[in-house]
Amino acid sequence: MARTSNKLKFEPEIIIFDVDGVLVDVRGSFHQTVLETVKFFTGKRVTVQELHRWKNRSGFNDDWRLSTAWVQSLGGKFEYDQVKRKFVEIYWGQNGGGNVAREKWLLPHATLRRLAARAELALFTGRVRAEIDYTLDRCNVREFFPQIVTVEDVKRPKPDPEGLLKILNGRDPSKSLYLGDNIDDAIASQSAGIPFLGILPCNSPRRTLLRKFGAEIILADVRELETRLTRVMANRRSRASVLPRA
Repeated sequence: MARTSNKLKFEPEIIIFDVDGVLVDVRGSFHQTVLETVKFFTGKRVTVQELHRWKNRSGFNDDWRLSTAWVQSLGGKFEYDQVKRKFVEIYWGQNGGGNVAREKWLLPHATLRRLAARAELALFTGRVRAEIDYTLDRCNVREFFPQIVTVEDVKRPKPDPEGLLKILNGRDPSKSLYLGDNIDDAIASQSAGIPFLGILPCNSPRRTLLRKFGAEIILADVRELETRLTRVMANRRSRASVLPRA
């Protein structure tokens, strides 16, 4: 198995972010909503550990699909539309007072501003437009992402690379970087020819899976990205200073 490097080897011209688990802590929102939805339909108390086992499988980047499959695996005779409807109800609540209110934005504005000065920033997310719009506006970060591709903007969702290729629009994928936290992110990045950087806690067993699918590096927190990019530039300047002059 290929091992990840502990160094980022280039400074990207385009940095593309997944949202959930990368820029936004969704443990209290999407993750909690999955657990509550499954319990509602099955009467069974399910755990975060079980949720992560589902998340470790390709094809379950969509929480509506994941919730439906989980309910059915526990004997629930409910269809996708029924499960989705309850999930949406729990997530939004009344007037945005549901689990959505428990989301936490992770990357400080000052850091985003500095990153945007050194590279184009974009989002490729499995969220629908209403979900990402709410978060960007509530956290006042929309200005940093001139390109946003949601699941509604593509014919083929992750792990298909359509959304990434749409953002690139013919530009060199090797000069880009995609940050994600799950298998479908890594597969999409690999298929698009874009270097992939994983964002996962140090104790996550999913790290092994991301390495398997070509993660260049895995950080514990997206806030470490700026430091890694700064090291790249410092190394470039150091190498340039020792080159012989003509």
